[in-house]
Amino acid sequence: MYESTRGNYPEQTGKEAIALGMVPVGGLFVPKHYPKINWEEIRGLTYPELAQLIFQSYLPDFEKEKCIEASEIYNNKVFDSDNPAPLVRVGKMGILELWHGPTAAFKDMALQVLPRLLGESMKVLTKTDRVLILVATSGDTGKAALEGFKNVKGTEIMVFYPEHGVSTVQERQMTTTDGVNTRVVPVMGNFDQCQSAVKEIFASSKLRSTFNQQGIAFSSANSINWGRLLPQIVYYFWAYLQAVESQALRPGEEMNVVVPTGNFGNILAAYYAKIMGLPINKLICASNENNVLTDFFAEGIYNRNRPFYVTSSPSMDILISSNFERFLYEMSGRRPDKISKWYKDLQERGAFMVDSDTLAKARDAVDAGWANEAEVLKVIDAVYQEYSYVLDPHTAVAVKVYDDYAKKSGDQTYTIIASTASPYKFAKTVLAGIDASAVSGDEWINLKKLSEITGWAIPQGLQGLEDKQTFGMSHVSPDKISELIKKVYI
Repeated sequence: MYESTRGNYPEQTGKEAIALGMVPVGGLFVPKHYPKINWEEIRGLTYPELAQLIFQSYLPDFEKEKCIEASEIYNNKVFDSDNPAPLVRVGKMGILELWHGPTAAFKDMALQVLPRLLGESMKVLTKTDRVLILVATSGDTGKAALEGFKNVKGTEIMVFYPEHGVSTVQERQMTTTDGVNTRVVPVMGNFDQCQSAVKEIFASSKLRSTFNQQGIAFSSANSINWGRLLPQIVYYFWAYLQAVESQALRPGEEMNVVVPTGNFGNILAAYYAKIMGLPINKLICASNENNVLTDFFAEGIYNRNRPFYVTSSPSMDILISSNFERFLYEMSGRRPDKISKWYKDLQERGAFMVDSDTLAKARDAVDAGWANEAEVLKVIDAVYQEYSYVLDPHTAVAVKVYDDYAKKSGDQTYTIIASTASPYKFAKTVLAGIDASAVSGDEWINLKKLSEITGWAIPQGLQGLEDKQTFGMSHVSPDKISELIKKVYI
C-alpha cells in the first residue's frame, strides 16, 4: 500500500497510486513498507528478470504476467544492446551509462516502462475513457515521455518545457514527435514555473472534476509518479551486480553512488535501493550553479528565493526538487505533519527550515556539492584527455563533485557515477571542453564534429533531427497553462 507524504489522503494500492500520479490534494505517494532484496540471490538474472522481481515486490496488486510484460521492454529492440545500463570503467570510477535508449537519456529507463504500468493501472478509474498525461520537463523527460506514450490508445500527452531552458537537440527531439496524441508547448518561464503550474492542475479538484465529466483523467509521467520512479531502482542493483562480476567490488563490499541531481528522483531511487538492502555506503548529490540542494545539506534550509541560472546542464536547472519531499518524509521519521508545514512554508514564503534531527539524518545519508560552468568544461577535457572518455555536462558535474568529495573525505570506497545523457545531446558544450576551436554556431555541425574528433557514434535517435518536420505549439505563459489544456481537450 501507498500513503501520502502529507497524511491528507487515504492509502492507495500500487495501481491507484500510479493512476493518480500524485496525491490529488497535494503531496506524493510513498510505499508504506520497503521490500528487502538480497543482492546475492539475484546474481545471474538478466536485466528484464531483475526488473520484474523489483516491480512485483512493490506492486503486489499487479498480476505477475503484467510485471513480466512491463520488464520485457528492456531488450535490444528498444535499447541498443542486451545490456540497457552498462557499467564502464573510467579510471577508478565506474560510469553507469543510462542513455542507451531511444532518446539517449536516462529517462528512457523508466519512461519506456511507465505506459505499460499506467495502462494497467488506469483500469481502476472505471469512469474515464481517456487519460491525459501532463508533463513538465527540463529537457530529457519530455522526449522520453512522448516516445513512450506516442500513439498509445486511450492516452493523450501534453509536454511543457521552458522556452529558452533546454538544449537545441532536446527541443528538436520534442518538437519532431509525430504522434497523433502528442502535443509540445514552450513556456515563457523556467522549469520551476512549468512544474508548479502542472502540480497546481493536479491539485485542483475543480479542474479534475471538469475533465472527469468529459471522461478524461489526469496522470503524470514526471518522477512524482511512483510508476516512473520505481524502474529507476532497478539499475542500481544492476550496477552492483556488474561491479561484483567485473571484480571492481568484492562480494558484499559497499559502493558509493554519485548522481547529477535535478528533481531528486534518480538519487532517491538509489536511496531506496540502499534501504532495500543494496550495499551502498554514501550517496553524493551533485548540483550545478542552481545549488539549492547543496545549501540545504550545509544549512538545513531549503530556499528557492535565489537567482535562477540557465546552465549547460539544463536537466538540473531546478530550484524546486519535487522528489525531495519523499526523501524528507523518510528523514523526518515519516512525519506528515512536518512535511505539510515545510511545504506550506515553501509555497507561501519560498523557503523552510528543518529540525536538527532531520538534518542530521539527511547528512548521514547524503553528501552534497556543486560545480560551476568553468569546472564542467575542465572536467570534460581532463577525462577525455586522460581516458578518451566523453562526458556530457550533467555527468561532468557529478565527476567534479565526486573529485571534491574524495579529496575532502579521503574516502576510497569504489564509486559509480550515474551518467544521465549522451554527450551528443549537448555537443556544443562538450566540444567547448575538448576543442573550443571546433565549436560551430550550428548544433548539427557540432554533433558531426564531435563524432569526428572522438570516434564515438551519434546515437540513432539523434541522427537526422535537423531535417525532420516540427510539430511544436505556440508558447504560453505559466498562468495560462490550465486555460490552454481546457481549450485543447474540452
